[in-house]
Amino acid sequence: KDFAPDPPAIKNFSTEEVMGHSSDRLASRFGVSRQEQDEFALRSHQNAAKAHAEGVYDQEIIAVNGSTEENGIRADSSLEKLASLKPAFVKPHGTHTAANSSFLTDGAAAVLIMEDQKAKELGYTPRSYIKNWTFQAVDPFESMLLGPAYCIHKILSDSGLTFNDIGVWEIHEAFAGQVLSNLNALDSEKFCAEEFGKGDGKYGRVPEDKLNLWGGSLSIGHPFGATGARLVTTATNRLHKEDKQFALVAACADSGIGHACLIERA
Repeated sequence: KDFAPDPPAIKNFSTEEVMGHSSDRLASRFGVSRQEQDEFALRSHQNAAKAHAEGVYDQEIIAVNGSTEENGIRADSSLEKLASLKPAFVKPHGTHTAANSSFLTDGAAAVLIMEDQKAKELGYTPRSYIKNWTFQAVDPFESMLLGPAYCIHKILSDSGLTFNDIGVWEIHEAFAGQVLSNLNALDSEKFCAEEFGKGDGKYGRVPEDKLNLWGGSLSIGHPFGATGARLVTTATNRLHKEDKQFALVAACADSGIGHACLIERA
């Protein structure tokens, strides 16, 4: 053991909290219950299992040892099983567990991005266009992982679009509580007025029938450095399969960073 490498700390350097702890506090702030988080996590697994069974991921996944099956999807789980797990971060009364938090897994992803003219010169047919993008930073002590809400506001306001214009939503599922906290923030008149200066009311609720329909990080896993490319790829393929024009991709990150981009089907 004297020669064993010292594993890196997963705590944030500023807050000295792990993200699960920060997300648990965020869920409490925005009134997200344990049951809501478990329901969202179960939905992710069921959506991912259904997507794989229907073959929609066949064009996205390169086979490993002859298989394109994911090893983290638990389609046979239930709310009863999820409810039996103990809190993983804020103990003993926290709401985040191993089941409603994304798991780390090996993985890799690639996206080919270039100017439209160059793509055509090289004989490539564009599948989508990145129309707008933003990074936003928030207070990591009180609003860690709330960056997506600010980024979604920025993208929509700059683009002159509303929720009704977005046909596909892909939001990184770091934690069920984190996603639901961001959705609650966008659905709060008080939050939208105070944080965005929005005088015409709240944005509303992101439609469940447009959000992460092929599963997400809670069920597929979250390989650091690969999830963003997966989100863009899945959003693009969903635009074509579902015959929609715009997709909005958003993700949180450590240190209070958030990202979002607007994608248009080619």
